[in-house]
Amino acid sequence: MERLRALTLNIWNRQGPWERRLPLLRDAFTRLAPDVIGLQEVMAFGGRSQADELADGLGLHAHYGVAWPMGGGLSMGNAILSPHPLVETDVLPLPAPDGFDPRSAAFAVLDAPCGRVPVFCTHLTFQPFMGHARCAQVRALADHVATRAPLDGFPPILLGDFNAEPDSDEMRFLRGLTPLGGKSVYFADCWDATTGRTGADPGFTYDRRNVYALRSREPSRRIDYVYVRGPDRALRGEPLACRVVVDEAIDGVWPSDHFGVLAEIQAAARPHDPY
Repeated sequence: MERLRALTLNIWNRQGPWERRLPLLRDAFTRLAPDVIGLQEVMAFGGRSQADELADGLGLHAHYGVAWPMGGGLSMGNAILSPHPLVETDVLPLPAPDGFDPRSAAFAVLDAPCGRVPVFCTHLTFQPFMGHARCAQVRALADHVATRAPLDGFPPILLGDFNAEPDSDEMRFLRGLTPLGGKSVYFADCWDATTGRTGADPGFTYDRRNVYALRSREPSRRIDYVYVRGPDRALRGEPLACRVVVDEAIDGVWPSDHFGVLAEIQAAARPHDPY
């Protein structure tokens, strides 16, 4: 296994024409054939989640992590899907201010051909004025990664709708450009490290050309990311390619109000280039 393909997508819970959106999402997963999928705004009721609906018949293992217990057996959260077995799963808490929706990160370890791959999937507080909350959340997420993904293992992958643009403090923190609370970390933004170098495509994932996103009358922006802590000493975890996907309507139906991001990441150890 030379490359690992990682996809993130906010599925917009059950809003809009879900019964028509569901097969479009399933078709996209089949066509793109990712090794891991991170989903946000996933609803569950009675022990079954939208992640289970999406995984049915596709040969995907699913882990759903509750972020917001809404009452009556209904919840909202994040999910990780993979064709590879999930040998460890958990739900990791993230801080959220009183009066705002609770937040968490789903965690899973993939038993992939390249080794055991730690994956984190999250959805941060969405209100534009809550940057301070997102800063606290990415600090907590970085602490979880440090605990669950030691440096001698496969580089961890972070997937999610971070509700923050690339130049925000919370995203700059993840890229090692801004310390928060006296601490700094580094993860490669797969878009920024590959496609974003050309500067020609802004990579919007919440885009006003999508009629479901246009409803909010918010500006188009890039808020969905694939991050990886790499490359490591064996050059695993290097971002190789990245593109926006699931970004077209079919017969007038958009798969979600967000577009997805698909990244290809170096999975096999390899020697350094000669001098």
